[in-house]
Amino acid sequence: MPEPIADAAAPLIHVEALTKRFPGVVALDALTLDVAPGIVGLVGANGAGKSTLLKILLGLLAPTSGRVEVMGYVPWTQGTRLRRYVGYMPEHPALPPDVSATEFVAQAGRLSGLPAKAARERTADVLRHVGLAEERYRPIGGYSTGMRQRVQLAQAIVHDPRLLLLDEPTNGLDPAGRDEMLGLIRRTGTEFGIAIVLASHLLGEIEAVCDHLVAIDGGRLLRAAPMAEFTAETGILTVEVEEGRDALAAGLATRGLRVLEGSGHGDRTVRIALDGGVPFDVVRDTVADLGLPLVRVERGRHSLEDLFRDDLVAASAAGPDTASAGPTTGRSA
Repeated sequence: MPEPIADAAAPLIHVEALTKRFPGVVALDALTLDVAPGIVGLVGANGAGKSTLLKILLGLLAPTSGRVEVMGYVPWTQGTRLRRYVGYMPEHPALPPDVSATEFVAQAGRLSGLPAKAARERTADVLRHVGLAEERYRPIGGYSTGMRQRVQLAQAIVHDPRLLLLDEPTNGLDPAGRDEMLGLIRRTGTEFGIAIVLASHLLGEIEAVCDHLVAIDGGRLLRAAPMAEFTAETGILTVEVEEGRDALAAGLATRGLRVLEGSGHGDRTVRIALDGGVPFDVVRDTVADLGLPLVRVERGRHSLEDLFRDDLVAASAAGPDTASAGPTTGRSA
């Protein structure tokens, strides 16, 4: 196991004023955040700085300026020791086509410091975990894209890391394969107790898997918070009926509810402002009195896409000096 972190309350990852410049490009711009154990989504458009951040956390790149600690290690001076406790799944895999998954994953285990026997035993376990038990002796060159991604995940966890960094892990997968990979990642985090940072430009993936979210754009932090804060309930109740939408809206208004604009005559839904409690009884009685066929009654939630878009608009309007304003640290993300 890693050497103990001096401060038991310290975050798993600490990033302070991190800047990385390439010729003509600022990939990361004074980024500051703390990451606690859990499954954390790192979201941003392509080119937002996600891959650069992961490579710095691994010690594969040195920053231009700033401070970074991962489990108490400074990655670019203690990277060899740190990588014994970190698994990494790169965005663009380069798997050897002429070796089997067993050979490749066992060799990854050896390179991470496992003895030969332990590497073989762990390889069998993780290939079974990722669903490749039957195909483990076949050459990787004959694998599908989804199977190759599973090999990539297996090599990243064969040495039982404390932290797993995943860079666009569903690249090239169809919708079914993407769902399977996301479920596998979720089980890996919960069953093995491994902290995960999942970098993706797809907000739906982050929302489906992650407990916390870090949103970056142009190398700057937009927001960092538990997922529940991004997808909290709104103050709107949506009622859908198969027919009679206008009659329902009029009936609810007559009973003192505030019906919101935005549902046309051809729509089947009525949106109600929740100014106090949730008026389920009033909705039920109105629908019953009018004899309408009720489809659903649902309290709205914020869309992660909408919130991310709002943050981008706010950051753009505020200008570069204030784009990373707001809560950026804390144990949650």
